[in-house]
Amino acid sequence: MSFSENLQFLRAQAGVTQEQLAEELDVSRQSVSKWEGGQSFPEMETLLRVCDLYDVNLDTLLRGSVEESRVADTAKYDGFMNRFARRVSLAVAGIISGVGLALLLEGAGLPEVWSATALLLTACVGTVVLVASGIQHENFCKSHPVIADFYTQEEKESFGQKFVWHIAGGVGAVIFGVVLLILGATFLGEEPPWDGYITGVFLFIVAGAVWSFIYGGIMHDKYDVAGYNRDNDPTPEAKRKRELVSTACAVIMLLATAIYVGLGLALDLWGKAWWVFAVGGILCGVAAVVLGPRDE
Repeated sequence: MSFSENLQFLRAQAGVTQEQLAEELDVSRQSVSKWEGGQSFPEMETLLRVCDLYDVNLDTLLRGSVEESRVADTAKYDGFMNRFARRVSLAVAGIISGVGLALLLEGAGLPEVWSATALLLTACVGTVVLVASGIQHENFCKSHPVIADFYTQEEKESFGQKFVWHIAGGVGAVIFGVVLLILGATFLGEEPPWDGYITGVFLFIVAGAVWSFIYGGIMHDKYDVAGYNRDNDPTPEAKRKRELVSTACAVIMLLATAIYVGLGLALDLWGKAWWVFAVGGILCGVAAVVLGPRDE
């Protein structure tokens, strides 16, 4: 492919017009039109800006075929997103499972310090994994702001069928857990140790459902390469809103942890104050909806 063909391909993949590309490169639309028509050639500085803008090397842009180079997953995007989905979903499910484990230990009659330790350890490990995964994801996005859509339509449709089961299975698990919770309270009672056992098992089921929701959601977004490209070239306003959501969620979860520790130390509620983390998670979701950017 020639430079003109490569430029047309890159612009089409990014979904931008000649006017938008000209604005990005600080040139006129007529210049872009002439480049794509093979009537003129940009300066070296502009070529380098094109390379940075579309994450392509200069040799491929000038003498190779950008389309052929992007048939394969040269950025290792698929493998990275698979690992990211596993880590994040397991970390969140692990934190919820830690709460369930704490309740089971309390129901077994062990000292509350053991249940509190189990909860704090799982919360610590899960938080570390979430933070590390988030940083890795941010670094990957900065290194590869634009990804070629190398997935076939068959691959997208195949996962689309699996995604339905991820959501439906998660919903079914939550409903099953609620039924189990009601039956347990009815036939076993709500007195110790059965209340701890029942709630603990319920939270393990919820953890599985949450894993299914998060893993399925991230994998679903993985196949939306166009959305990935849009997200990594946000407007200043969208970027500001995302930073605001991140700050709000960090404050909310720090407050939830502080409240939990405070209730545990002051009122000895290590095994019963787990609900503050659930409330914190819900408030984070509300913050994301209210404060987050919206697609135009």
